[in-house]
Amino acid sequence: MSREYIDGATAIARAAIDAGCTFFAGYPITPATPILLHMVRELPKVGGIALEAEDEIAAISMCIGATFSGARAMTATSGPGISLYSENIGLAIMTEAPLVIVDVQRMGPATGGATTGAQGDIQFLRWGTSGGYPLIVLSPSSVAEAYTLTLRAFDLAERFRVPVILATDKELVASMTTVDLDAYQRVPVRERTLAPPPAPGYRDPRWRPEETFLPWDFDPVDRVPPMAHYGGPHILRVTGSSHDEHGFLTKDPAKVGRLNEHLWRKIMDHREETELGVYQADEGADVLWIAYGTPARAMREAAARARAQGIPLRTLILHTLWPVPENLLTQALRGVRRVVIAELNLGQYTREVERLAYREAAKAGTPPPEIVGIHRVDGEPITPEQFLDE
Repeated sequence: MSREYIDGATAIARAAIDAGCTFFAGYPITPATPILLHMVRELPKVGGIALEAEDEIAAISMCIGATFSGARAMTATSGPGISLYSENIGLAIMTEAPLVIVDVQRMGPATGGATTGAQGDIQFLRWGTSGGYPLIVLSPSSVAEAYTLTLRAFDLAERFRVPVILATDKELVASMTTVDLDAYQRVPVRERTLAPPPAPGYRDPRWRPEETFLPWDFDPVDRVPPMAHYGGPHILRVTGSSHDEHGFLTKDPAKVGRLNEHLWRKIMDHREETELGVYQADEGADVLWIAYGTPARAMREAAARARAQGIPLRTLILHTLWPVPENLLTQALRGVRRVVIAELNLGQYTREVERLAYREAAKAGTPPPEIVGIHRVDGEPITPEQFLDE
């Protein structure tokens, strides 16, 4: 079996290039800078463009523009940079720009621990833009998963025309590890769905004289419209404001309501397509362990030790954080009496599990399970012993 010694930054950059990424822009920030350096070195070798922007706002702005010019784009930053990305993440949601954002989390708040791993951005990634509209957040727990979920991120970005965030952390991106080459799952990445060329002689009665395509037309409302590029055969108007099907600003309540419902339903009506994770259940187990990101490594080791002693368990490694993978969680929660959730924060995702567990218990008319959190914000990793103690 062939192996290599590799870090997460290299795996993410390699996967981005394998996914067909043709544009990267980023600004140096610990601990995401290695991804920038890899892309600047490697992307031009395959004909792509990679550059260091003057700041984080410029980096994501360039990526949004690049997607509408026909590129497949990615950027990478850390918590302080995500804060600066916030407004333009909202712009990408409104303009339906497919791009991938890598968040290499570090300890906050503010400058915090720039060289310390953490998972403190989890809620901010979902709720850090105005409007509260959904995007997709994936979380790898190993270098091999970082490669595979980067491919998934590009595929989901194209499927839903939405920014997809890869939530990693310092330990995953910067630490070297040995990986079996067979562990890399080379999942396919779909091509972008583009608007068809103008049909000779055909005129839609809704078109204006200069138009041959409605770039913001969605029927039904959960449909993801095909994309037009700058310089293509169609008129394209792009705005961050509420707009009609032509791309013109509007305050028509019917059109504004339909647009915003579309931004929600195109993802939430199809969220089963985004649910990714690894669930394992032993016969008779009524204790469930949940982890995502690097704490899942400790959970794997602890589970192996427990099972070696004949202790039955259920374990769930979440690869999708947002939208909440409710089907996966509901399956894992069914019939358990105790849930242990490990996070390098003070319980940001625990509240999502609690919400779902209490809802399902109320439906079934049974008591909710006891929910226990393993949390660390001291800069140290969660250990297998902490799982075994719980």
